[in-house]
Amino acid sequence: MTLDDRATTAAEPVRPRIENPALLASGLDGFSGFVGRMDQMRETLSNLADLGDTATARGAGRLSAQLDLIEPAITFIGQVKAGKTSLINAMAGWPGLLPADVNPWTSVVTSIHLSPASETAAQGATFRFFDPSEWDRLMEKGGRMGELAARAGAEEELEKVRRQVERMREKSQGRLGRRFEMLLGQEHRYGSFDESMVERYVCLGDDFEDDEGEPFDMKGRFADITKAADLFVGHANVPFKLCLRDTPGVNDTFLMREQITIGAIRDSRICILVLSAHQALSTVDMALIRLISAVKAREVVIFVNRIDELSNPASQIDEIRESIRATLKAHDGPADAPILFGSAAWGQHALCGSLSDMSADSRAALDILASGDGSAGAVTPDDVWHLSGIPALYRAIGERVEEGVGGEAVDKVARSVGNLARGVNAAQMSIGLAVADGRSVAPDMGRVRAALDAIEARALSALDAAWSAQREDFCIRLDRSHNSFLDRATAALVEHLEKYGEGNVWSYEPTGLRLLLRSACQVFGKRLQGEARTIFATAADEIAATYSDAFGLTDSLAIEPPELPRFNPPVAIAQTIALDVKGAWWRRWWLRRRGYRAFASEFHKMIREETAPMVDELGDAHAGAIRADLICTLADFLAEQREVVMALADKGGLTADDLNRALGLQARAERLQQIESAVATMRRAAA
Repeated sequence: MTLDDRATTAAEPVRPRIENPALLASGLDGFSGFVGRMDQMRETLSNLADLGDTATARGAGRLSAQLDLIEPAITFIGQVKAGKTSLINAMAGWPGLLPADVNPWTSVVTSIHLSPASETAAQGATFRFFDPSEWDRLMEKGGRMGELAARAGAEEELEKVRRQVERMREKSQGRLGRRFEMLLGQEHRYGSFDESMVERYVCLGDDFEDDEGEPFDMKGRFADITKAADLFVGHANVPFKLCLRDTPGVNDTFLMREQITIGAIRDSRICILVLSAHQALSTVDMALIRLISAVKAREVVIFVNRIDELSNPASQIDEIRESIRATLKAHDGPADAPILFGSAAWGQHALCGSLSDMSADSRAALDILASGDGSAGAVTPDDVWHLSGIPALYRAIGERVEEGVGGEAVDKVARSVGNLARGVNAAQMSIGLAVADGRSVAPDMGRVRAALDAIEARALSALDAAWSAQREDFCIRLDRSHNSFLDRATAALVEHLEKYGEGNVWSYEPTGLRLLLRSACQVFGKRLQGEARTIFATAADEIAATYSDAFGLTDSLAIEPPELPRFNPPVAIAQTIALDVKGAWWRRWWLRRRGYRAFASEFHKMIREETAPMVDELGDAHAGAIRADLICTLADFLAEQREVVMALADKGGLTADDLNRALGLQARAERLQQIESAVATMRRAAA
């Protein structure tokens, strides 16, 4: 449901205020390989549409529309004050689009959806509010942190969380008045937006009046209850749809932001970790390391921002890089992920043509780096843009789009193109046979539909059986890993007590549990993929046999099965648990225990209750999402094949046009073969 807001949209489209828009085009050259594949596929689809009949042209048009819908999502996570939002603004070519000074308490995931257009301008916005159930969990239990504190018996921390929650409620009701409860679970949509509108939904302000007297455009008016913001920008320089997603981070009092960020990473294929050159990556950032550890290393890029604030970036960069590598290796992070360095501030100055506005320190750092980079004479906006690191970051993203989410999407279309071309070829073959034998091709379409329905039923049944069996083994492995960890942790606790006594505070690192759970997820995914691959291949073979039987083809027809879906990473294992939270509350929990038995039993109970939801989520939500993805992939494949068969059914009786087409059968068959060969070549080149 949508509740219209009282704000009016701008009469004229809102556009960014930049002097050098061409710089962004040069940065986006990193996508040239992927764009080339897209262009090749569009040309192939056009050729196929020209060769086939109306039904074939319709299928080619549908596949072309699928190409237009490809929108790789890049999720940015990072430290507070690392300049993450400023970096996203520069990459979008719109400095100031998202407020960079957002209060660190905000919990909004903001997605900038860039799409090709003749000029860059705001095209629409949607703001979604928290559901009542999510708000109730925060209000009643203090979110995840409140639940953790309650399980740990940390009364002081729990009371602190409750006080903060109550202040949040009072501020929200103060801003929204009678509309507060009504807005939960709703969304606001706009045909355009500007920067002040964005601030109303994502910036937490502190001042407000009563509901009757407060101005509508107050900064932060809806920020307490806004969960997600989607901004749609037509962009003159992007060659295809692209989503840049800003996350709220991980380190808030209620762990609400952590849950939201985890969800954003789960839905993306590329993750950019933004660090500050001053802070790099220390052990205090364990939550960030946990998040990126759950994602494949090849899908993670680390960007060290704010090098403009270093005294000598040319000499300090190598030292910072080695420090990050060492920290990632020590804490089981993706130590081989690429590490890039740059400055969002330099990028924005280059775009805006405001090099003269740089601070003296920033300019000095730029000159040092430029001299080491071989730049001679006065530093130009092009030089600054290059040194900002943004073009290098876009190249790294472009490589991952081409070999990952984007390449897989194009490959999926390529498989469909190949199958459609083979279907058209089958139609021509059936006409040719009919012309040669003096007969009409009249397939029993009722029988064909029944055969396809039976193929789908068998495939779904086999898929469900495979998933159920593998999930059962998966849950057993999860429980075994969970119990093994609890036993080891409790044994380590007892050993500590025997060695040091009760006065020495002890803690235990939960990395081992996460490694065991991640391993269980990998085994589950690999085994299920193997079974699903066999099921998909069997369905494709049965469909090909149905084609041949229905249309009397003497040559075998090969139908390519669909590509297996990519399973989302098990990011649930990254969520904060009791053992991750070091500090005063843990010390107080420890000092309140008396006796070895009390330590062991209460510790075991608390950690089991704290980690059980994580294990349950993997066995239920994570495994269930994989099942849904497999079923959706199978359903899309079979729907596509039904469309092809229905197109072939149009050849049920020869017409004068069919005979005319048959006269050019050989030439058309050769062109179809060229199309299939072109698709195969594209796929081999991408492999």
